[in-house]
Amino acid sequence: MKAEDALEFVEQLVYAKLGRHLNDLERKVFLGSYEGKTYEEIHPHNPEYVERYVGYKFWQKLSNVLEERVNKNRFKGALERAIKQQLSQDKVLETKQRVFISHWAQEPDLTLALQLGEALKAAKHQTFRATVGSMSREIPTLGEDWIAQIDAELQLCDYFLLLLSPQAAVSEMAIEKLRRVKELCGSRKNHKPVVLAIRVNCSLSAPLNHDLRNYLQGIGQCEWKSSADTPTLIQEILNLLADGESGTGAFGKRGEWNQSFSEEGKFGDRENVTPSASMALTSSSVALDSPPLPVAEPELPSGQVRLASAFYVERVPHEALCYKEILHPGALIRIKAPRQMGKTSLMARILYHAKEQGYRTVPLSFQHADAEVFSSLNQLLQWFCARITRKLRLPHKVEDYWTETFGSKDNCTDYFQDVLLSDSDSPLVLGLDEVDRVFQYPTIADDFFGLLRAWYEEAGYGDSNLWEKLRLVVVHSTEVYVPLNVNQSPFNVGLPIELPEFTREQVQDLTQRHGLNWTLAQVGQLMSIVGGHPYLVRVALYHMATGQLTLDQLLTIAPTEAGLYGDHLRRHLWHLQQNPDLAVAFTKVVTTHEPVELESVLAFKLHSLGLVQLQGNYVTPRFDLYRQYFRDRLLGDAVRKASPTAEDNPSGAT
Repeated sequence: MKAEDALEFVEQLVYAKLGRHLNDLERKVFLGSYEGKTYEEIHPHNPEYVERYVGYKFWQKLSNVLEERVNKNRFKGALERAIKQQLSQDKVLETKQRVFISHWAQEPDLTLALQLGEALKAAKHQTFRATVGSMSREIPTLGEDWIAQIDAELQLCDYFLLLLSPQAAVSEMAIEKLRRVKELCGSRKNHKPVVLAIRVNCSLSAPLNHDLRNYLQGIGQCEWKSSADTPTLIQEILNLLADGESGTGAFGKRGEWNQSFSEEGKFGDRENVTPSASMALTSSSVALDSPPLPVAEPELPSGQVRLASAFYVERVPHEALCYKEILHPGALIRIKAPRQMGKTSLMARILYHAKEQGYRTVPLSFQHADAEVFSSLNQLLQWFCARITRKLRLPHKVEDYWTETFGSKDNCTDYFQDVLLSDSDSPLVLGLDEVDRVFQYPTIADDFFGLLRAWYEEAGYGDSNLWEKLRLVVVHSTEVYVPLNVNQSPFNVGLPIELPEFTREQVQDLTQRHGLNWTLAQVGQLMSIVGGHPYLVRVALYHMATGQLTLDQLLTIAPTEAGLYGDHLRRHLWHLQQNPDLAVAFTKVVTTHEPVELESVLAFKLHSLGLVQLQGNYVTPRFDLYRQYFRDRLLGDAVRKASPTAEDNPSGAT
């Protein structure tokens, strides 16, 4: 066996058992040892450190996962035995599948998930269940290392079974799991895990939030309405897993079951929904001391705020400026703010305003592009042109304009000139959301953003009027931390918009829209833990307006796993643990009450996540909620990792 193949097997084995990847030095130790090299040959800069610390702990770790003692000079036999054992197990289970079931922690989702799990186990499939939700019971059942366990199971599973009730559809952890699954699927030749989505008491016609819509695009879904549907659903899933295919049955491309199982009891019947207009209230209809009634039925925030939502807060004066700017030939609007601050909602309103003027509009999120799209500039620009073409419902002609004679930027520019801009006399407005994704690929970012800048300048100074029809709305979460030529960057031209948090007056207005008769002191109590964060404020007001908890209860349990924000906090924790550099940096921030100076890239990334406030060269936790929650958890992780057990103590290593 080649050294690289052996390393890949060890990597999979370590991750499956410990939920952690090998680090770069551990990989060097394994590859060098496999090839018979000494520690001095493996790491000539500091061979003693590698032998006494890195190597010692690595062989301890490998002994653990191989379940027999090994060292640098005696490990190949144990490795061969482990490979044979794995091949034997794979042969026994070659027709069986690993299924990850993600579901809401309450009824009817819980019972359905248990029944699906039992049926799958009875058919000899392997299952793993994980709940989502702000009141999730997931953490106590999975243990301290639950994030690593979830990520390890996602890596190993063949199918990801997503139970999508109205509550789960707005869960941040559910969306994060789905994002991770799509990431894994896009990076593998076998396109595993396969996503199977079941709408639990959630009509197939019910709108989903922006992220879910994109992640589930092209994926078959079916609808469960009552326990009477369960036997049929179980049988369809078992048939699908037995075939080992993703293109047939209830979830398949043919879409035979891309509909509900039964025709009765449809979710969201008009008769059961109180129209927003009927909830409107004039000041003369209530006594002055009566609590305000909601202006509409309270709605649970779920990403982008609907255009017709009665709970959307206008961003003054930013929206008026954007509406005016988008009418200018060759306009470029840059919207910047951390996650969940309303960037996509504002972009949607700008596009709607442009559409009302007769303009063609295309929203495009880079977050939902497959990883392979960013393998080269050529791939990215072809995807860019193809997506816009599809959104405009134009004939696909991208290949006709792509030639090796010219570079990809020339090909893309010609396609815009000859097809996208020439197809109609009306302007074309592109809403480019989540362009931060491109920052992760510096070699591509410089050329891509330089191309946007060139088009913008062509509209202002070029000989042709054609480029004046192109209007750009660029949305990003952080400062531009990739090195871009100042004369070729679109981030220092156009109209800059930086969205702030809600003010005290705006939060007070929202409480009244929710029918809450709050004093300014109560508004201040809420803002003391979450500031004016649009999403967190609205989540709190929704739950209080619907009587699910009081302000005092919220303040008491907010920074705990069982609190209202548990789902939101766990998603952030998962992201931090997947990015150790960010976790270490944020630990420094939350364990002191003084501003902390960080490397600019780390500070920008933490700010884009919405975890910190930037204060010149220093950062502080954005909210006290984050300080309280992450201080204990991140510091606890750091202590556990830094405290070796007696077996790990390398002082006697030879």
